[in-house]
Amino acid sequence: MTQPILGILTLYMNEQKQLEERPVYQKMIAAGKKLGIEVFVFTPQDVNEQMRKIHALVYNPDNNRWSRKWMKFPHLIFDRCRLQSSYRFEQLRKFRTKYHHLHFMNRPLRNKWTIYQVLGEDAEIHLSLPKTKLYSSVADVQQMIKRDPVVYLKPINGTGGRGILRIERLKSSSQTVFVQGRDHQRRIIKPQKMTWSQLTLKLASWHAKERYLVQQGISLNLPNGRVHDYRMLVQKDGSGQWTVTGCAARIGAAKSITSNLHGGGEAVRMDTLLRQWIGDEKRINEVKANAEQLGVAVARFLEKKYGALCELALDLAIERNGKIWLLEVNPKPAREVFARIGDRDTYRLALSRPLEYAIWLYENKVSPDARTREPKHSNKEIVSKEPPANEEAASTLKLSGMPPSTEPFVGIRMPSRSNRVKKTRSSTPAYRRFRPYYPFYPLKPSARKRPTRRHWQGVSDEDTSATQPESHACNHIDSDETQAILDIIQQSKHKDSQ
Repeated sequence: MTQPILGILTLYMNEQKQLEERPVYQKMIAAGKKLGIEVFVFTPQDVNEQMRKIHALVYNPDNNRWSRKWMKFPHLIFDRCRLQSSYRFEQLRKFRTKYHHLHFMNRPLRNKWTIYQVLGEDAEIHLSLPKTKLYSSVADVQQMIKRDPVVYLKPINGTGGRGILRIERLKSSSQTVFVQGRDHQRRIIKPQKMTWSQLTLKLASWHAKERYLVQQGISLNLPNGRVHDYRMLVQKDGSGQWTVTGCAARIGAAKSITSNLHGGGEAVRMDTLLRQWIGDEKRINEVKANAEQLGVAVARFLEKKYGALCELALDLAIERNGKIWLLEVNPKPAREVFARIGDRDTYRLALSRPLEYAIWLYENKVSPDARTREPKHSNKEIVSKEPPANEEAASTLKLSGMPPSTEPFVGIRMPSRSNRVKKTRSSTPAYRRFRPYYPFYPLKPSARKRPTRRHWQGVSDEDTSATQPESHACNHIDSDETQAILDIIQQSKHKDSQ
């Protein structure tokens, strides 16, 4: 079997063609070399459509140097592209559309609002989702804040804590709210009181209508006033199964409403923070088990809805009573949280698991050997459960190349011409093309006609013989009987002549 080739699809950050996760890719390429899979990095800008090749970025771990090399399209593509407001993201859209037939390990998910609606279809997952609504006007905030003292406003496509507001109800006034958060450049907004009119103007300047979510706030403040949550990484392993790679806690910076590491947050081991937050070891173990069960369930459900996925990051909120909330799903997760807490084993596992899954996927789904092992499904429908008409028909069935079955049958219904699968010339080799078998006796050369409708519907010879014209019945008379009949006719003619 040939060595699998994995292409990591990403986007340049600027016109200098800088890569956001270059150190991560270096580690993955080095790990791939040890595992037996070749890995390179490319962007849609590196694809030459005329040559059908990629001017890829390759890394040599031996001399720690990057270089360019013309490569064929890889066996598998690992899509690591994140949202950008640039022409590069439009190039990505075109690439995904044109080359959708290639083997992608993971497909893009939709925005947060769509993901929330999809996850809500599962009864168990729905219990872990905070109340969420698509923002259309400030009245949506007013309505939700009557039930919940704190609500969050977040963009449906935002990442890294950008553009998130925390709005708290004030006991002293129903016309004023306490607002804090981050702007779209991730800068902390100074906590301040706002009237509903001021908040309306603020959100209008951000073009928030139908681009923001209003979400129920969860109490996540530690005794020191800082917020916290948990980042869980769920990945496919080397056997193609979803599993939890690891989970770490994140504590937000002072005066920050989010815990994102890029916004100044701090990473802490999950067990360490849970002991401070919950305390009881037995309940902690139960919470961790429930969190892992939720993570795997979410990954399986989203893959069922959207197709190929290989990893997801889940942002979880855990209340003191052990209640788990699913705040967000990230299809392009970073791994640095495990490096920040000093868990090197989990960090290395987070890097190698996509490679192990890629090898499994290649060996079982993509490689030529894997494709030949897959069963060939025919579009012909078996419609009768009667035994073959005689031994000759049964032997013909065996020679026809059809798979054996424990249940006998007589006929095969061919689909109508409009329903037959149209295949290209190169889609199926000539020696593999199926030649249909019709289990009825052949007619004489002079009497060969198109099979009757009853034959197409799988009616046996014994059933058909009663309705056949007498000229067809002679096909069942052997040569000796025919000669005897001819002799009798000749004798009768001789007597008549005498």
